[in-house]
Amino acid sequence: MQVVVFRLGEEQFAVDTSRVQSINDNMSITIVPKSEKHIKGLINLRGNIISLLDINLVLGIPANENSQKSIIILETSEELIGVAVDQVDEVLELSDSVLENVEDEKKKPCIKGILNLKQRIVTLIDIDKLV
Repeated sequence: MQVVVFRLGEEQFAVDTSRVQSINDNMSITIVPKSEKHIKGLINLRGNIISLLDINLVLGIPANENSQKSIIILETSEELIGVAVDQVDEVLELSDSVLENVEDEKKKPCIKGILNLKQRIVTLIDIDKLV
């Protein structure tokens, strides 16, 4: 399994690289009045209009708007979406043995599991359940 590791605040998260279309610097966001709370707005990426998801809100992590420096474009089963992240750290090739299930009472539907790396813990996100 290959994943892209990114940071939201002090926590690290990962998504499967097969779902990543591109990683971009922060770009202009068009706010959409009366849109759902988890939609930050729309971005224009090479002529494609893409919804920008507030991943901090979905995951329950306090957001610092000034710290979000990158946008990861992800391919869901239905559409392309963008997520603003503080920083993209690295791409890792991992064996499936490092993936652990999350205890039921702490599990959110969009969390696929925990990657137990020797020096740190990274939360693996299920893109299709994130939206």
